[in-house]
Amino acid sequence: MIKSKRMETGRSIETEKISLTSFLNFNEMTDNRNFDVIIVGGSYAGLSAAMALGRALRSVLIIDSGLPCNRQTPHSHNFITQDGEKPNVIAERAKQEVLQYDTVKFLSDSAVSVTKTEKGFDVSTQSGKLLSAKKVIFATGLKDKMLNIKGFAECWGITVLHCPYCHGYEVKDQKTGIFANGYGAFHLARLIHRGTKDVTIFTNGKSELTQEQTDEIKRHNISIVEKEITSLKHKEGVVEEIIFSDNSTFALEVIYSRPPFEQHCKIPELLGCELTEQGLIKVDSFQKTTVDNIYACGDNTNPLRSVSYAVSTGNNTGVFINNAMVEEDFLK
Repeated sequence: MIKSKRMETGRSIETEKISLTSFLNFNEMTDNRNFDVIIVGGSYAGLSAAMALGRALRSVLIIDSGLPCNRQTPHSHNFITQDGEKPNVIAERAKQEVLQYDTVKFLSDSAVSVTKTEKGFDVSTQSGKLLSAKKVIFATGLKDKMLNIKGFAECWGITVLHCPYCHGYEVKDQKTGIFANGYGAFHLARLIHRGTKDVTIFTNGKSELTQEQTDEIKRHNISIVEKEITSLKHKEGVVEEIIFSDNSTFALEVIYSRPPFEQHCKIPELLGCELTEQGLIKVDSFQKTTVDNIYACGDNTNPLRSVSYAVSTGNNTGVFINNAMVEEDFLK
């Protein structure tokens, strides 16, 4: 748990050295602040897009604030060649590989606005830099809205988990809770029951499950608790008990929950990029948003929320943008 705590509060010395070197590279090697592509968000999707573009000899700037949504998660799973690795290690290794391409630069900063121009886009950063690009990629991810339960945020990503595909194998056969209601609870119960037979659904109020769903759940010896939850007792993110409003408790080892989310970055909406009913950035099969020359990839476009998906869509986005620019160049 100490390792996950360090991820939450700060970066390792090695990580800081990499970030400092990248920042110095940006200042020393970039004269005009003009790029083919600016990527807002430098985690898995953004770095993957940058690699594809760097290999195509495109000038690229990645802008990243260093606050990925999985920064509290001790280990990443279900990603071939990286199974069980720490998320920050994967990201830093990817950054080192991407920055070997001379045309790719990394800026530790935050984009605060993007403005359409005749030649493309101007991007302003929190530190006061003004940058320009022909095309922009948003790889900014999603922000999970923590439930109003004391201790929930501290356990998030450690023993309060969002995905059985990402973490289920490691917590199989443990005493497991599901914080959900309605179809969401029903769906998770079906998935999780395969890995452990000790499952309880906590609806945090009156159950919204249909009678048919309730009957099927009970046939598999899954209990439903409708008490209001006030807090989680835990030690450094490792959950021990649920505490209810009537002061009763329930011992648990792991909890699944899918809290609501919102876009981590509001700039695409301000530019007119359309969102889906789920609140995701709407993209076509080429990762294009509904605004010309703006692309998006990773978690902000799809609810799958996995490292492998982010890497895949980022790579595709880099290829699609380069192809588009090649066609544009040949038309001149």
